[in-house]
Amino acid sequence: MNSVDSHTIQAGEYPQTVRVRSHVLTSDVAQATGGQDSAPGPHDFFDTALATCKSMTAMWYAKRKGIPLERVETHVESDDSAERTGVYRLRVRVALFGPLSDDQRADVLRAIAACPIHKLMTTSDVQIEMA
Repeated sequence: MNSVDSHTIQAGEYPQTVRVRSHVLTSDVAQATGGQDSAPGPHDFFDTALATCKSMTAMWYAKRKGIPLERVETHVESDDSAERTGVYRLRVRVALFGPLSDDQRADVLRAIAACPIHKLMTTSDVQIEMA
């Protein structure tokens, strides 16, 4: 079982220290929400999970298949304008770099479309239990 721990840095303020295994991150909310925008917010981390999963899936697949993928750039834009009605839109753009053939590029793009976080966000029954 994985765990993430988060705690308030300063009493009465939004910024959080976040611990994931041996990694320490910081999170905050935007100034428009009352925060200092001193670090990425929860939605940013949600979007980041998708961006990094797409890139890492591309690299994992390429390594596994011997495809000469040198690097990946992923750009995610979010639209939360309808979030309160249950719709959160993410637009993903991926650039693949390296001497890939058209077939190899298509194979990597197919793998990216099925990355684990994409599936988790769109097809899983995520259950949250408050303890």
